[in-house]
Amino acid sequence: MSIDTLEDLYLEQLKDLHSANRQALDITTKLADAATDTDLVRALEAGADGIRDGIDALLAIGQRHDETLDGVQCKGMEGLAAEARAHVLEAEFGGDAIRDAMIVTQYQRLVHYALAGYGCLAAFARRLELAEDVTALQACLDSSREGDRTMTELATGGINKAAV
Repeated sequence: MSIDTLEDLYLEQLKDLHSANRQALDITTKLADAATDTDLVRALEAGADGIRDGIDALLAIGQRHDETLDGVQCKGMEGLAAEARAHVLEAEFGGDAIRDAMIVTQYQRLVHYALAGYGCLAAFARRLELAEDVTALQACLDSSREGDRTMTELATGGINKAAV
């Protein structure tokens, strides 16, 4: 596909973020299963719910533009998911708290990819004057920011202390 216009770029990035979210959902549910801190488990489950909401929002946007979002494999998230698997699910730890600290680290990397994706898409939608898309994308961006803040609070509030 040739990307000739901002709308072309917008739709291409919409597909990429949809693929990223599908991959992030899979690994986030596995991270939640591996976590031991109850607050972390709850936060990861909430994160998975937020990712599902994001997938739904992206699909709705795609429908408004008569675009199917399947057929793209986000290589960036593929790498982040592989890193999370290697550093959490396939690694050995000296204790549960250390694993939980690594889970926070890996999850925040996933979230930061989403922050960049939603931020760029929202900016494109604003320029393209797609008000309904902007509203949906901004809600996803805000939700991702909140998830990132929650993870930082969990890490600095006790998970990293327990890992010491």
